[in-house]
Amino acid sequence: MAKLYFYYSAMNAGKSTILLQSSHNYQERGMDTLLFTPSFDNRYQVGKIASRIGLTANAIVFDQSFNFFNFIEQEIKKRPTIRCILIDEAQFLNKNQIEELSTVTLQLNCPVLAYGLRTDFLGEPFEGSKYLLAWAEELAEIKTICHCGRKATMNLRIDENGQAVREGAQVEIGGNDRYVATCRHHYLLGDSGRDSQQNLFIINEEIV
Repeated sequence: MAKLYFYYSAMNAGKSTILLQSSHNYQERGMDTLLFTPSFDNRYQVGKIASRIGLTANAIVFDQSFNFFNFIEQEIKKRPTIRCILIDEAQFLNKNQIEELSTVTLQLNCPVLAYGLRTDFLGEPFEGSKYLLAWAEELAEIKTICHCGRKATMNLRIDENGQAVREGAQVEIGGNDRYVATCRHHYLLGDSGRDSQQNLFIINEEIV
C-alpha cells in the first residue's frame, strides 16, 4: 500500500529543493510525477515551484475548492506512468483535501509526498499541517538552524526593519524579507538576529 508522507520544517529549510530533487529521482527512472502548489503563491510565478538554489519546475495550482482525488484519478488514467504526487506548501491544504490525498494512496496506490510548515508566525498550527501530522503514515522533520546555532522550529514574521510582527492575517506570502526561522527562545524574544548579523558583518569588514 502506498503511503502519505509529511515533510515539515520551519521557513527556509530547503523543502522545495528536496521536493524537486525527489521528483527528479522518479523522472530519472522513467516514472512521471504530479507536482502541486497553491494558486496564491506568486513569489516567483503562479504555477511554478522554485527553490532558493535555482531549481524550478512547473506545477498544478490548487485552491481551497480543488478536488485532488478526482484530478489525480483522471491524470493517472491518461498517464499510467505517474508514480508519485508531490505537494508544495502543504500547510495550505484543508482537511477535506488531505482526506482526498489519503484516498489517493489507498485507492490509486500512489504515494503522496507533502512538504510544508508545521506552524504559522503566531505558533499556531495550519489546518493542513494539523491533519497531516495526525494522518500521515510517515513524518519527517527537515531541519534548519536559528541565528544562534540551535535548531529552528518557529517562524518569526518581521517588518522592513527586522522587528517581530505579532498580529495580522495567518497567510502572508513572503520570503527572507518577511520571515526568519528561529529557535523557540529567540522566537519568544522576538529576536530575528538581523542586528547581530549586521554587527558580525561590520566586524569582519574591519578585520579585512
